[in-house]
Amino acid sequence: MPRAMKDKTSTAAPRDVDAYIAAAPEAVQPMLSELRQVIRSAAPQAKERISYGMPSYDHHGRVAYFAGYEGHVGLYGVAHIASVQDASVKKYLESQSTLRFPVGQKLPVGLIRKLVKARVTQNEAK
Repeated sequence: MPRAMKDKTSTAAPRDVDAYIAAAPEAVQPMLSELRQVIRSAAPQAKERISYGMPSYDHHGRVAYFAGYEGHVGLYGVAHIASVQDASVKKYLESQSTLRFPVGQKLPVGLIRKLVKARVTQNEAK
């Protein structure tokens, strides 16, 4: 379960994405809501659910999932789609397929949308 959820008084896994966002640290709630909106607009056919204790989006396989923490929001499963040579991705790259967006900075909506759409295209081609 993500650390953000462990910091709350309840250790029960959230039942849906609304509950996940409501239980996340206050500072990241607006970022999580915006990230959710961007993913849903870029992959409207993706099924939204909670997996591994965090929001997950699936369409012909995993599209993306995300988590909120005290100091950042993590987006998982999409970074390997773009070349790590791409400076716009590299700026946020935490590991091979993890992007980390610090609290207090605007989300790179265009980049996220591009990566999610590329992931959908890749999944559909399987």
